Amino acid sequence: MSSQQYEYANPYTDPYPHPHPYGDAEPDGHAAAPSVPPFPQQPGTAGPRRSAAHRRRTRTGAESTGGPGTAEGTVRRLLPRALVMAFLAGGTTAFVAQDKAVELTVDGHPRELHTFAADVTELLADQGVEIGPHDRVTPAPGTHLTSGDEIAVRHGRPIRLTLDGRRHEVWTTGRTVGEALGQLGIRAEGAYLSAARSRAIPRAGLALDIRTERAVTVMADGRARTVRTNAATVGEAVAAAGITLRGEDALSVAPGSFPRDGQSVTVLRITGSREVAEEEIPFAVRRTADPALFRGQEVIEQAGQPGLRRVVYAVRTVNGVRQKPRLTGSEVVRAPRERVVRVGTRPMPVSVRGADHLDWRALAVCESGGRPGAVDPSGTYGGLYQFDTQTWQGLGGTGRPQDAPAAEQTLRAKKLYIQRGASPWPHCGTQLGG
Repeated sequence: MSSQQYEYANPYTDPYPHPHPYGDAEPDGHAAAPSVPPFPQQPGTAGPRRSAAHRRRTRTGAESTGGPGTAEGTVRRLLPRALVMAFLAGGTTAFVAQDKAVELTVDGHPRELHTFAADVTELLADQGVEIGPHDRVTPAPGTHLTSGDEIAVRHGRPIRLTLDGRRHEVWTTGRTVGEALGQLGIRAEGAYLSAARSRAIPRAGLALDIRTERAVTVMADGRARTVRTNAATVGEAVAAAGITLRGEDALSVAPGSFPRDGQSVTVLRITGSREVAEEEIPFAVRRTADPALFRGQEVIEQAGQPGLRRVVYAVRTVNGVRQKPRLTGSEVVRAPRERVVRVGTRPMPVSVRGADHLDWRALAVCESGGRPGAVDPSGTYGGLYQFDTQTWQGLGGTGRPQDAPAAEQTLRAKKLYIQRGASPWPHCGTQLGG
C-alpha cells in the first residue's frame, strides 16, 4: 500500500502568513491570482512550486507592509526559539555541575566512576557497598564529595588468634597475614606462623597460630643453658637446648606446657631401685574372764607371737639425692599369734583368822617403804613385803609379787604369817606387834 505525501507551511519560517492583498506580484507588475493552501498530492506527482521571483516579491511585499519579512517580524519569530535554547542551556550546565568523577577502591580493587552522590555515605549506598562496625572508610562516611576524590573501603576480617598459647578474637582490615600483623603490633621476627605472611585473609576470616621467639633457661647436669626458641612445648624447648631425657628423667614443669619468656626449667635426673625389707606384725591380746581367779589376778593362757611381713619399696634418687622410699607391695610371711589372758573375777578375801590384828602397814613401811611395786637391788624380792617369786607362787600368787594389787599382797603375807610366823621378815617382823 503506497503512502501519501503531504506538504505543510514551515511554521518557523512563516509563523504568521499574511498574503498580499493583491496577491503575489509578478515581475511585470500584474497581480497574480491569490495563493491557496496546498493540498496533498498524489504519489509520484510534484506539488506546485513558486518561482524565485515569486518568492522575492513575497518577501519584498512583506517588508513594505511590516509583515513577517520585516525586522519586527524577524524578532517575533526568533524570540520563542531563543527562550527555549536558553532554558536547555541552563539545565545542561546544572546537570554537568552535579556530575563528579571519583575513584572508589574496595579492598584494594579500584574503579573510576561518575556519581551525583553528595557525600561518601550516599556514594557507598548507590554502589551497594555495605559498611560494618569493623570496616574502615577513608574519608569518613558523611564527607562531602567533589570531583577527583578518592574513596577507599577496607572491610574488617575476623581472626581467631592463638598468640603464645593464649586465644583471642580480633578484627583487622589487613588483606594479608602480614598486614594484619602490622595492624595488631605483633613482632614476627623469629616467630612461628601457621600461615604465610603473604596469605590473603578472606572476608570470613581465618585461624592464625603465632608463637613468638622466647628465651628459656634449662638447668641440667649442674649447668644452665639459655636458648631462644618459638617451641610450642617445654619439652621441645629442652630438646632445642640440646638436652636428652633418659629413662625415668623428668622436668620440673609439665613437658606439654607452653614455655614462657624468661622461664627456667630444671631437668631431674632420676635413677630408681627396689628394696625388700621384713617387718614385724604385732600380735593381738584376747582376755577371758576366769571366776577361779581372784580379782586383779591375770594368767597368760597362750603366749603371743608377732607375725612377719615382707615389704617392697621403690627408691628413687633425684639429681643424686635419695628420696623417701615408696611402698609398692607386701606379703605376709608368718601370721601373728594372739596372746590369751585369763582375768580373775572372784572377790579377793581380806581377812585371815589369826593375822588380821597385826600391824601390816608398819611391816610394809619397814620392808619396802610402803610401795607395792618396790624391788630390792638384787631383783630377787619385790612388793610391799618383799616376797621372792617362789614363796609368792607357793602362796597361790601368779606372776611376780610386785605386779599384784596391794590387797592381794597383804592377803598372801597374812597366809605366810599363819604358816611361818614373823620369821620371813627377820629385821622388820617386830613391827607387826604380835
